[in-house]
Amino acid sequence: MKIKAVVGHVVNSWFYVDVHNDVGLTAYLVNESRARREELAADPLARQWISPEQRGAVRDLWDEFAASVYPHDDLVVSLRGRIIRDTLTRALEQRHDTVLVVCGAGFSSYPWLLPFAAAMEVDLPDIVSTKRRRAAELRAAGVLDQREVEHVAADLNDPAARRDLLDRIRRFAAGRPIAYVAEGLVFYLPPEHARAVTGLGVSAGPETLTVVSYWPLAAADHPVLSAQRRWFRKRSVPEDATYLTTGDLSAILGNPVDNHSPEDLQRRYLGEVVVPETELIPEHVAVAGK
Repeated sequence: MKIKAVVGHVVNSWFYVDVHNDVGLTAYLVNESRARREELAADPLARQWISPEQRGAVRDLWDEFAASVYPHDDLVVSLRGRIIRDTLTRALEQRHDTVLVVCGAGFSSYPWLLPFAAAMEVDLPDIVSTKRRRAAELRAAGVLDQREVEHVAADLNDPAARRDLLDRIRRFAAGRPIAYVAEGLVFYLPPEHARAVTGLGVSAGPETLTVVSYWPLAAADHPVLSAQRRWFRKRSVPEDATYLTTGDLSAILGNPVDNHSPEDLQRRYLGEVVVPETELIPEHVAVAGK
């Protein structure tokens, strides 16, 4: 794989992603962040999703992001993955027949880290195609177990596509409880679509646990987010972001929300606040419906 800084393309023999014009590049940044802190993220599969031949190019992209925006993406993304994994683990302990649905799945590993009865991963077509092929390679190599995982390509900005996805989730769940994750996603969507995607799980079934990462409204003027938007604008990611409050989330989900900030998660998993939230992208994780 080559990441060409001038023309902004990621290319290899089986996929093409325009990182100059595609929010899908965040999947590669998130994966590199988790690979750098796999013990904190509790994701020993993170480094497997990008081949060794391609990892250097993804690392270079991450280093550019770190130099231009901030150097702590590995901390925040790994903490986010850790609380999601722990929350999903508790859901399975309560109901072993729970099925998993992840919107914005990227190169996450949850379906293979935890014994879900079945899992569905939803993302942009290029990412889904790449993930499906890489998962097949890793299964053939004995790295991944055989799991029932559906890879679904969907444009979540399209109401018709969301309706089709909702019907598909209902058929997929077949009356079983759902653990629904919207990770690293809703802040890149316009407000109407962000709210719809946040509530997709509860729309699919009454016994739904929802885990969603979001940027709080109070952080709209956060300096690190401003730097991030400048970096992403060069790649034609929409300038406007959607911010939510816990009140918004509770209204959408119909349940009280447990909120976890980056500082809360550092105290939980590191025993102290190593980096204050003023220096981090303030991505919070909300849990509802447990």
